[in-house]
Amino acid sequence: MRVDLFDFELPPERIALRPARPRDAARLLVVDGDAPFNDRVMRELPQVLRAGDVLVFNDTRVIPAQLEGTRGGHDGQGARIGATLHKRIDLRRWQAFIRNAKRLREGDRIDFPAQVTAIAEMRHADGSFTLAFEGDEPVEVLLERAGRMPLPPYIAGKRETDAADREDYQTMFAQHDGAVAAPTAALHFTPDLIAALDAAGVMRETLTLHVGAGTFLPVKAEDTADHAMHSEWGRMDAATAARLNAARARGNRVIAVGTTSLRVLESAADEYGTIQPFEGDTAIFITPGYRFRAIDGLMTNFHLPKSTLFMLVSALMGLDRMQATYAHAIEQGYRFYSYGDGSLLLP
Repeated sequence: MRVDLFDFELPPERIALRPARPRDAARLLVVDGDAPFNDRVMRELPQVLRAGDVLVFNDTRVIPAQLEGTRGGHDGQGARIGATLHKRIDLRRWQAFIRNAKRLREGDRIDFPAQVTAIAEMRHADGSFTLAFEGDEPVEVLLERAGRMPLPPYIAGKRETDAADREDYQTMFAQHDGAVAAPTAALHFTPDLIAALDAAGVMRETLTLHVGAGTFLPVKAEDTADHAMHSEWGRMDAATAARLNAARARGNRVIAVGTTSLRVLESAADEYGTIQPFEGDTAIFITPGYRFRAIDGLMTNFHLPKSTLFMLVSALMGLDRMQATYAHAIEQGYRFYSYGDGSLLLP
């Protein structure tokens, strides 16, 4: 499909630079098939869902994956280098997108704050580098000292990252270090909202997908068939898969909280719609025409024009329906992107 079919006009003032406070005060747009749009608030979710519905959350934890440093270099001239880690290779090596990459060569050492150093081992075809961190401390410990939270470019380009983002850009389900972007649909959930969902008989499960910085990369191809999707590592154990299959067998709905949860579920489902245990990389790219096998609904925020995520929601609900949904959201003042409001999409 042509990528420009997924374009729309978004006024800059609709981009949220801070989250709603409290988190469950964010707005919720319910899109249920072809029914009229239903404008709600996130804390009203227990009244919208049914007893027996299963919400599936991503329990990844965002690490402070953005680093600013200086290249030691062969000529002694210290070029400024920015690094955004986006995929772990092993205990000490990460693949990273590099700002000012033209000034970096294989073998260069980069000095980051707090005496954190890394060697630029290998340049990849996409311009990123493998960085090998020096020393014996776990890389996550080094990042806590020297890194900052990797806010999306559409927020970071408008304000500085600050101490509040350390908490704001982390979900209440965060358990496993490795993401460089938050599974933002779950940012709206609070202990009070979870307690209300429990009381309403709504079930929940968790899986893991370490969201990579590739999620923010623009689609540069003119046709979706020519876009190379980034891969991300995910895991779902056998017990979770079994409970989800049992819920669907009972006629209950499985609703992914976030496109990241959805990508694991759809990667794990076989051709018959049975969800299997999963562990490994997924580069699943969902566009209109895709047949969903594992999910019955999706909670998600509002996405970038011409992004792979807007393509995904258009595959779920239909392109015309999603263009109308986003036009309604813009007209009604919904806040967009990572810190913005949410939607519940029920095809």
